[in-house]
Amino acid sequence: MRQKIVAGNWKMNKNLAETKALISDLKAEENTSGARVIITPSFVNLALAVSETEGTAIEVAAQNMSQYNAGAYTGEVSAAMLKSAGVNVVILGHSERRAYYGETDSLLAEKVDKALAEGMEVIFCFGEELEERKADKHYDVVASQISNALYHLGEDAFKNIILAYEPVWAIGTGETATAEQAQEMHFFIRKTLADKYSAALAESVSILYGGSCKPSNAEEIFSKEDVDGGLIGGASLKAADFFGVVNANK
Repeated sequence: MRQKIVAGNWKMNKNLAETKALISDLKAEENTSGARVIITPSFVNLALAVSETEGTAIEVAAQNMSQYNAGAYTGEVSAAMLKSAGVNVVILGHSERRAYYGETDSLLAEKVDKALAEGMEVIFCFGEELEERKADKHYDVVASQISNALYHLGEDAFKNIILAYEPVWAIGTGETATAEQAQEMHFFIRKTLADKYSAALAESVSILYGGSCKPSNAEEIFSKEDVDGGLIGGASLKAADFFGVVNANK
């Protein structure tokens, strides 16, 4: 049975005191869904977050990492650094990293390889822009992003990969893909995995929806057969909203 997961992407929000306060609020909430819960504070607050969530079921992930081990890469953070802070999960390929910082499929393939080699788990993001959907190219774009960055991997590697579909046109815009649109794409993604690898692998990989999911629409989206949870942005910054989403994932 596939794992239900809700991950909160805090992006560039919350200073140290705010991070501590939000985690305190999160710990006061009850997870009635049984879903796996992950939060991703900023780099400077990761060690604090790991300490503050110790002894709870809340996991801490990073929002990005370097493809390099160490060296003259100012501003970068390595997998070894993350692991030394107690972080073993990382988001790679987020649409904002692709759009604002020019991260390409080939670069992301390197980052995925490094994370897996270091024993980390990857939440791998991908998804189409509005123009690509309007041009009816959304399936081609998603298939290309997945295949270019992941399809050099062996089947066993997918035990440590969570997929996250982000319709870019529905992030921070107030727009949301309908539950039917989310299901159609998640079904397509699972089929491409089955075609490349096996039906068993395709059925084992968790695929999250990452487009303006909130308490008011989470239950409908999560009810779809191929949607295994969400990568949550704005709604992850308030404990009640985030757990409103978490508890919709039953």
